[in-house]
Amino acid sequence: MSSLFTRSATAGVLYDAPGPRARARYRLFGALSLAGIAALLWYVIASLAGNGQFDSQLWEAFEYSTVQQRIVDGLLATLEAFALAAVLSLALGALLAAGRLSDHRSVRWAATTFVQFFRAMPLLILIVALYYAFFAKEPMWALVLGLTLYNGSVQAEIIRTGVNAVPRGQGEAAYALGLRKTQVMTTILVPQAVRSMLPSMIGQLVVTLKDTSLGFIITYHELLFVGKAIASQPINAAGFPYIPVVLVIGPIYIAMCLLLTALARWIEARGRRGANRRTSAAA
Repeated sequence: MSSLFTRSATAGVLYDAPGPRARARYRLFGALSLAGIAALLWYVIASLAGNGQFDSQLWEAFEYSTVQQRIVDGLLATLEAFALAAVLSLALGALLAAGRLSDHRSVRWAATTFVQFFRAMPLLILIVALYYAFFAKEPMWALVLGLTLYNGSVQAEIIRTGVNAVPRGQGEAAYALGLRKTQVMTTILVPQAVRSMLPSMIGQLVVTLKDTSLGFIITYHELLFVGKAIASQPINAAGFPYIPVVLVIGPIYIAMCLLLTALARWIEARGRRGANRRTSAAA
């Protein structure tokens, strides 16, 4: 009871409860906002319907097996680029994080310069530059390398932050036992930091998956490129199936990202349960 009273008293000090007029204004603003959103949605839907984007004939393209196979091939190409970029970016991130945590000043400065440069570089410019400079005949590798350099730099910061978040006493105790820095990192710090790093690392992998859509700029036949190609083909007199393509391709991207996000939440919950069990056993 005392803690409840304290929380309510603190809330009363930090926040004044709205009066009748304030509540009326909030309700009015809420109603006006909902009306504005509804009007905007109605305008968008009416405009698309006026252009024939909801015509049933526009969905006829997806009845052909060749179109369905192109979507499957685009999905596989997206997953291939993502898998390569994910593995390479994690490896590069671990290497750069080790460099940033190094005791050698030259190694630490080189790793820091690399990370800061590619984190600041716009990803689209990086991919296009790699494509025209080195991979004009292999657009997939321009996309994969661009994603690796950018996301590897971000993963390096995630790993470095996770290692530094481990209590300093853990490392000091290991050094006091006579362990070398490599042994301290691999046996003491990194295993403890993995639990806190994994959700952020998988979250960055979600960003990597979404960024594979930039491959359509360099004509890599991933999912977005295939969707654009399908939408650019007119269907008789019905026009171009832009909205049907968005309604087919968009949920595929959303489903893949949601699966990765669910994996991150599952790993985080599993890590918390493991930590709780270990704490109880130690007590």
